[in-house]
Amino acid sequence: MVAVTGIFKSRMDAEPALRNLRSLGIEGEWRLNVLTPGSTDREIAQVPASYAEQPGMGAAVGGVVGGASGMAVGTAVTSLLVPGIGTVAAIGTVAAALLGAFAGAAAGNALEDSTTEGPPKDEMFLYEDALRHGRTVVIAMAENDGQAETVRKVLTESGAESIDAARKAWWIGLRDVEKEHYDADGKDFADAEHAYRRGFEAAQHPETRGQSYEAVRERLRSIYPDVYEEESFRRGYDRGSAHYSRLSDSSEVVEDKRRRHAAGRRR
Repeated sequence: MVAVTGIFKSRMDAEPALRNLRSLGIEGEWRLNVLTPGSTDREIAQVPASYAEQPGMGAAVGGVVGGASGMAVGTAVTSLLVPGIGTVAAIGTVAAALLGAFAGAAAGNALEDSTTEGPPKDEMFLYEDALRHGRTVVIAMAENDGQAETVRKVLTESGAESIDAARKAWWIGLRDVEKEHYDADGKDFADAEHAYRRGFEAAQHPETRGQSYEAVRERLRSIYPDVYEEESFRRGYDRGSAHYSRLSDSSEVVEDKRRRHAAGRRR
């Protein structure tokens, strides 16, 4: 299986692509997955859940998304409150597994399955960023490289942003600040940018974020053997860690406000 991802401005914008993908035979709990933010329980319940569930996967997803709201655990559509993003609805096995990972739930077998043949773990921060900005993520599992190209064409023609384009846009949004910070020490960011950016991205990965460079040094060595010891990589990693911490702190503030608001409405 080959995972192909498209990012849409909204769930409504994604609908034509979903219809076209189903017409190609790409459907079911495992093969067609959607992550969308801000959905209410009522909206989630109205999403057609006609996918056929893979044997054994219901229990695995149930272990990941045990806090599903308004839905029976193991069904095609689940939801969870993700810090810093809000309520996210997940349709499909891979989406549900990623949803559990975003929320910090125990991922179990479903996450293992989703990341073995599904989207790479180092793309997860891009999905989070898309959801944080109100976008919808569609992940289709193609049978082979040939079908993957067809899926990419369907997504592109339907107005989706590719994961590569999302990664580029994400970095463009951060680059000027990072360049100014790096150049302030009299160094040339242009020469260091490639390794610096890799270090910055490395700090967003599920296995490393929230941890110091030294704490995950061996892990970084196995993933980035050519640059992990370079000063620019390490500086990028440290700045990436600070960026993740700011997002986390902001998430806590947002979540605290949400809890206070909810408590006030219950009184």
